[in-house]
Amino acid sequence: MIRFYIALWASKLSVIALKLTGHNATDFPGTVALKLCPNFLKYVSKPSRIIGITGTNGKTTVTNMITDALAATDLKVLSNKEGSNIKTGIATIFMKGVNVFNRSTYDLAVLEIDERSAPVLFPYFKPEILVINNLTRDSTMRNAHPEFIAGILTEELPKTTKLVINGDDLIACSVAPENERVYFGIDSLDTDTDKCINLINDMRVCPKCHSKLEFDKVRYHHIGKVHCPSCGFKSPECKYSGSNADFDRMMIDITENGKTYSVKLINDSVFNIYNSVCTTALLREMGYSAEDVVEMMSVLSIVKSRLDEKKAGSYTLIRQLAKDKNALATSRVLDYISSRPGRKEIIMMMNCLHDTVQWSENTCWLYDCDFEFLKNEDFVRIIVTGERCLDYVLRLRFAGVDMSRIKAVFNYDDIAGALKLEEGTDVYLLNGTDSIKAADKVEAEILERMRKKSEGGME
Repeated sequence: MIRFYIALWASKLSVIALKLTGHNATDFPGTVALKLCPNFLKYVSKPSRIIGITGTNGKTTVTNMITDALAATDLKVLSNKEGSNIKTGIATIFMKGVNVFNRSTYDLAVLEIDERSAPVLFPYFKPEILVINNLTRDSTMRNAHPEFIAGILTEELPKTTKLVINGDDLIACSVAPENERVYFGIDSLDTDTDKCINLINDMRVCPKCHSKLEFDKVRYHHIGKVHCPSCGFKSPECKYSGSNADFDRMMIDITENGKTYSVKLINDSVFNIYNSVCTTALLREMGYSAEDVVEMMSVLSIVKSRLDEKKAGSYTLIRQLAKDKNALATSRVLDYISSRPGRKEIIMMMNCLHDTVQWSENTCWLYDCDFEFLKNEDFVRIIVTGERCLDYVLRLRFAGVDMSRIKAVFNYDDIAGALKLEEGTDVYLLNGTDSIKAADKVEAEILERMRKKSEGGME
């Protein structure tokens, strides 16, 4: 235990040092703690209740929504809402949750958990409830296939953990079949189809009899309502089912055990409709009444690091996260932007900057991503950037995008000047997780150019 306390105190001192030098303390203190004491997670005290959120996409958004919803309660909530969700990040957050004597100072932990980190985390703590928002394809280099991740979770999940699962995702539904579970989902949306139009569809065959599945309703990729015409297998009944999404009022009805109530939507994208239904289901399973949940949801908003809109004079800049190497998440973003009314310019900064330093960037994900959405003629200019911009140009040509609308910009400093900034055209800036800092600088330069052009000054 002496080794543990040395690790605890050293990691706490590292937080102070990082703050004094103007750095964020997201996972470095945890790295220090685990280096000094590999069993740090075993010995560090934890809150009596732990809620986990995992899945391929939406973890950070749901974690922030739950944490913000609980802010109005009397609970002291420990959360890694910044998104550091692997072993070092979890070690950091548990370290912050104890005093120098290793006594927990929080009532509850709400933890975003990387789905591949289950083998190195769950031996040390057992979530009371775990959300599985979805399991879809991610980076080819770390997530071979969603069924591979489902197998990891099934093998590592504590048997006592209750699961709150997206019932419209049959891969997520397959996880840990012996664990207690409830399902959430969406009954119907105006945009529902009966055919997948995306390049990726990882649930085509019945898991019971291996016949071809039929989709009754498709939301995106393999997410929707399905049945097997051969053996009768179908999507599970959802305890929490969303319907009647009203985008004027930004509300959705939730039907639960035959009773219906309405909760606020944080955004009108399908991804975020699921995030809102998911958050509702989790709060109810945590023991809050429907009336309390409606009130808690009413104050929530989308995380600005995921979607942010800024005005500069007569122009609008929308910045959105589109994860590097994640074909499905980027497809969702492109689909959503394509569905927005009006003319658009789009800047794609989904460049895997860490890979260019540490390894060789794998670009095969570009051919799983639905860049075909950019054929929409509302996109008056598509700016591709960075060292891989010509790879993007090639992919866009395969997608059938008019070459006259594509602009390759190697240097980030030249992006703002490459925009057309036509009157009435919105600008979308897409950055990946690796290019956040670079995108911050580009955003500031674009807003400055927008202001100057609005004022009629020299650019």
